[in-house]
Amino acid sequence: MGKVKNRWLIAASAVGMHLSIGSVYAWSVYTTPLTQQLGWDLKETQFTFSLAIFFLGISAAFLGHFLEKNGPGRSGILTAVLFGAGIAGSGLAIELESIYLLYLFYGLLGGIGLGLGYITPVSALIKWFPDKPGLATGMAVMGFGFAALISSPLIVFLIEAIGIANTFYLMGSIYFVVILLSSLYISLPPANWSPGQEAKEAEKVVQNPVQLTAGEAVKTRRFWLLWLMFFINISCGIAIISAASPMAQEFAGLTAVAAATMVGVMGLFNGLGRIGWASLSDAIGRPNIFSCFFIVQIIAFLILPQVTNAWVFQLLVFVIISCYGGGFATVPAFIKDLFGTKQLGIILGYTLTAWAAAGMAGPLLAAWARSISSSYNSTLYIFSGLLVVAFLLSMLIRRDIRKISVVEEKSAAAVQAAVVSSSES
Repeated sequence: MGKVKNRWLIAASAVGMHLSIGSVYAWSVYTTPLTQQLGWDLKETQFTFSLAIFFLGISAAFLGHFLEKNGPGRSGILTAVLFGAGIAGSGLAIELESIYLLYLFYGLLGGIGLGLGYITPVSALIKWFPDKPGLATGMAVMGFGFAALISSPLIVFLIEAIGIANTFYLMGSIYFVVILLSSLYISLPPANWSPGQEAKEAEKVVQNPVQLTAGEAVKTRRFWLLWLMFFINISCGIAIISAASPMAQEFAGLTAVAAATMVGVMGLFNGLGRIGWASLSDAIGRPNIFSCFFIVQIIAFLILPQVTNAWVFQLLVFVIISCYGGGFATVPAFIKDLFGTKQLGIILGYTLTAWAAAGMAGPLLAAWARSISSSYNSTLYIFSGLLVVAFLLSMLIRRDIRKISVVEEKSAAAVQAAVVSSSES
């Protein structure tokens, strides 16, 4: 056997890939220059982002098979080509002043690159960190959450220095190089590889004998319970993200500038929530973490309409956003617990369709509730009700997990009986 790669460098490569594709969260910095310089409507430019998120979820579902068949290295290279070309091609759309070409490059091509790039490093890291799956996926998707904090000021600077089209060309080239270099190191662990002795002991505690294919997984009740919990968690978080600024001004009396600052800080808690909640899930378990998400958010959503203090309001919003980010980081490890790692990339892709659905449903439901009541109060109460449903679902999924434990105990007993029988004979 050749020298085994360093799994912490695998994790660093995964972060590099997610820092690149996570720049999609910086889309808002493009909207004002596009509307001012090209005269496009705000709804037209915002639809570009929605399209990219939609194709992220859809492509993740379909390209999971490509990932499992070809491995993370080739999937990473394809991600570099798709995402890099999608961003760079957007520069051509700007030069030709074609909104539909922008939809094609950024929304479709870039969105497909997003989907494949999201599941590629996460699927590999789960297998390199069987002892700490929450920490591993938390590190990767933390990069996705923090990306906007890094890329937004750079994009603003470049737009002023070299123009919008050239900014797309340059950023697309940078993303291509970073993702390509990251994918050249990312790989699966060798067939008989196992972590160090200390990690092996920890792995025994969380190891799951259940190894389902994607087709088998989607036929189980626990898959759809997890999908619905994930969908509700994302919908509630996106609803807050889409209306954070006007809500802060309406409830807590923040100025437009202060509200904009709050929105920027939300990105920090999005990233911190991913690594924090996911790491905690290794200690207390994924079911407990999801129940915590929903209990904490139910309280926060019910209190928010009564809050007038700016600091308390912002604290509650930051807590909600940390749960939103934590859901993304914890789901891959939850999938590993429920279904094993046999086809984890495909199952994760199927689960991410909840992101595509929530990306459309969350903001629309929030806007509808706001329009019928002329206040955000009803919006927050509606979402708190959804979170109660999600909490009940988190209780139901525990029954399925107990069944898995019974299967594990019977399997261990059968192995022990076979060993005893063999020794006696």
